[in-house]
Amino acid sequence: MKKLFKSIFFLILIVVFVAAAYVLYLQFNFYRIEDNTVLNLDNNMSDTIKTGTTYKALTYNVGFGAYSQNYSFFMDSGTMADGTKVSGKYGKGISQEDVSKNIQASIDFIKNNNADFILLQELDVKATRSYGLNQVEMVKSSMNNYGSVFANNFHSAYLFYPFNDPHGAVDSGILTLSKYNIDGAVRKSLPIDMSFITKFTDLDRCFSLSRLKVDNGKELILINAHFSAYDKGGIIRKQQLEVLNKTIEEEYAKGNYIIVGGDFNQDIANSKYTFPSKQVAPEWVMELTKNELVDGVNIVLANNSKEVPTCRAAEIPYEKGLNHTVVIDGFIVSNNIYATAKNIDNDFMYSDHNPVELNFILK
Repeated sequence: MKKLFKSIFFLILIVVFVAAAYVLYLQFNFYRIEDNTVLNLDNNMSDTIKTGTTYKALTYNVGFGAYSQNYSFFMDSGTMADGTKVSGKYGKGISQEDVSKNIQASIDFIKNNNADFILLQELDVKATRSYGLNQVEMVKSSMNNYGSVFANNFHSAYLFYPFNDPHGAVDSGILTLSKYNIDGAVRKSLPIDMSFITKFTDLDRCFSLSRLKVDNGKELILINAHFSAYDKGGIIRKQQLEVLNKTIEEEYAKGNYIIVGGDFNQDIANSKYTFPSKQVAPEWVMELTKNELVDGVNIVLANNSKEVPTCRAAEIPYEKGLNHTVVIDGFIVSNNIYATAKNIDNDFMYSDHNPVELNFILK
């Protein structure tokens, strides 16, 4: 019995040591990218945008190519209408072939849409979860008639969870594409939840700000944003909105044009209970309204925002009318721009998000 207890004691000691070593590994590899980091401009175009001309922008969270309709994500959980608790399955994409297929299908859609400005979220540079595919280069090499700006917003050490399908190490971010000259771009850091464990699993949240000269001497401020998702009570998202509002206020005071596009991870269309579902509406869906924005800008609601959602619950595979769906992707636009928007129904074929299109004219 003494030998048995001794063996058990040493086994527990080893487990504790390994766990402590892993926590130290995560801590030593954790860092935040410096605020106002200047971003590289690749393949920059030369044309200048003009007032009185119609342009098109597109925002699309491509979900690192993992979210085919039969995919569920391990960090998501929810409740069915009958009270059954459900949780996602996968820590990474189902297979390299599936991830590659989804990213390529998203690229094909983007090319066919032929927008002047494209704002993409959740593109991996190199990540275990997407089998090492450089998705940023896949997009850029397919879109050689666009200049591009990339901002990293997720860089993590190796995450061993879930144990049967580890999420792994991630290097990922947001990509802005433009057919017109970008005069400069910076990465603006956003507040994140710095509590233990959460800081290792949430993204290094940010938005990228690109400046484009307009023919009347002003600038178009094009912002690509991706707000926090796992944020109980929306506390961090409110802090992130404060940073965005401050930037908007400063730029609008200069007389500049402002377009903010992306994944706000907040209900921008009062759509939490709009779409048929057999799930309970999740607690994380907080509402973002005009009242929370500074003067001079508005949320441009898609003309079909009551017919086409932009995000689906990912704790279960997708089936129309089964998953909870909501509108959390879109655009915030300054009052000196005339704009209309449309949610594009891709039926969540290649991502857990649908794209949103904006047609606009600088006044």
